[in-house]
Order: sequence, then structure tokens, then C-alpha cells
Amino acid sequence: MKVTEHYERADGPLFSYEIIPPTRGTSVADVLAVVEALAPYRPPFIDVTSHSAETVYDEQPDGTVRKRVKRKRPGTLGLCAAIQYRFGIDAVPHLLCRGFTQEETEDALIELNYLGIHNVLAVKGDEKAADKPERPGRHHNAYAADLVAQIQAMNRGRYLADLLDAAPTDFCVGVGGYPEKHVDAPNLTWDVLNLKRKVDAGADYVVSQMFFDNAHFLAWAEKCREVGVTVPIVPGIKILTAKSQLRTLPRTFHTEIPEALAAEVEAAKPEHVADVGVAWARQQAAELVEAGVPGIHFYIMSTARHVVRVAEPLRKLVG
Repeated sequence: MKVTEHYERADGPLFSYEIIPPTRGTSVADVLAVVEALAPYRPPFIDVTSHSAETVYDEQPDGTVRKRVKRKRPGTLGLCAAIQYRFGIDAVPHLLCRGFTQEETEDALIELNYLGIHNVLAVKGDEKAADKPERPGRHHNAYAADLVAQIQAMNRGRYLADLLDAAPTDFCVGVGGYPEKHVDAPNLTWDVLNLKRKVDAGADYVVSQMFFDNAHFLAWAEKCREVGVTVPIVPGIKILTAKSQLRTLPRTFHTEIPEALAAEVEAAKPEHVADVGVAWARQQAAELVEAGVPGIHFYIMSTARHVVRVAEPLRKLVG
């Protein structure tokens, strides 16, 4: 089922999750164990992130530095197939602009179509992606709106090559939004208008970047509606579980951690930080449900232990 169909048919807010593939050379068992732990809570869908190749510099014994390109976390498509057919949960793979050509994207979409996976999230991708020289006849999508347009072209039966009687695909396309502004945008209004361009290109729903202050999300969502974004806008929440995240999350995701939360985390013993994060996320989620959001998307990455402490009371709250 498409993500938008899940929202249309729901009697109340839905709770979805996002995980990451295992690192190269490690077992997928731990990631599948996370999905197994989430399955009893009947998630409508689970997102699986995608990771492009990165440039790595290795110092050699002779003192020289060797440059190499490696993809640390492959396996997004395979993991999505496992989720959808082993657990019966719709999977949403992320597709990236950075690090992938339009031709590679088309191939991935064809494979997903063959697998019966008809939901994707189109994002620009990590700034750390390795710059690959563009070979003749190969092209890149510069922005998420371009990627959305490519996917919607395939939905109309238009591929990169001029193919006769090409079969149309049927993808539901999600995009990301930034309640506190994308780092590359000069201001929030500019960023909201850029989101509108993604929706105009054919995005079917929006899921927000993580945030810890509901006021940011609610004001941003209202601003999106004012410029004509009519598709579902779903808030994304991350449960803070370690003191180190007070520094890494703002640096990596450009999100503000409220003073009250930061002070409580800093004062807590390390083993109690997750309790603080869970309590904060519960309050956030309850307020968002009260505000009428269509669902909440939890960024959990590699463990379900903490998120079930938030999601289970929520499920009881909304019936």
C-alpha cells in the first residue's frame, strides 16, 4: 500500500519508523531484530536510509596518503525487500541525488518496481558523498525536486531513453522538509518555497527533519500551508539517548536542542539520559497528536528499545 493510502485510511495518527542498513561486512540480523521488535506495534511503513559512497583518505606506512571511495552502508534495496515480504510491512527506501546518476536511479526504480515496492523518499543526500566524474551520457539530479520529477516521469511511462510502449511505474514519492530551515537555505521562507517546488514536481507527502521544539514544527507547517503545500506533512522525532548527542545532533542535523532538555540531559547520570529523552519525546508526541498531525515518524536508526516506550503509550492514547 502507498504511504498516502495509509494516511487516507487511518482512523487516527500513524506511527512510522526509520532505520539504517548495517555497515559493510556486518550481519543484517541486528537490523531485522529491530524490525521484529517493531512489528507487534503494526507500523504502516518503515523507511530505510540510503548512503552514497564517501571519499576516505588512508595514511600509508611510508607516510603518503591514499584516496579511495567506499560505500559504508550498502543493502538498502535488499533490506526493504526483507521488511516488506518477511514482515508484511511496507518499506520506503531513500533515493539520493548526491552520489548517484539519473541512470543509476532509473535502474534502482526498475528493481524496486519489480520487487513490488512502490514507496520512495527522494532526498538530496549527504554532503560527504564522493564526487564522481560525470561520464559522457550520464547525468545527475542536482536537487530533490529534480529527483521527484524523474520519478514522476517514470510514473507516466517516460524513461531517460525514448522507449516505445514503456510501462509506467506507480511510485508514491515522499520528500524531506526542514522546520528549522535547511542549512543551505538563506532563510526559512526561501526553504518553504523550495519545499513547494518539490511538491509541485510531484511529491505526495512530506516528512520533517528531526526537531525537539514543537513550536518550530507547528509554525513551519502553517507557513507551508500558507504557500499552498496541501500534501500530508508528518513530523519527525528523534529520542535523545546520550549526552554526546547534545553536540552531534545540532552539528549533523542542524537542529536546536531546547535549553530545558539540554540542561536536564547534562544533569542526568549517563544511564538515565535515555529516560530523559523518552519523557521529552512522549510530551512532544502527545502535543503533536493533540495538534492533529497525520502521524509521527520516529528516527530510531539501530534500536527499538527506547521508541517502544514512546509509541506504546501513544497507541493507547489514540485508541
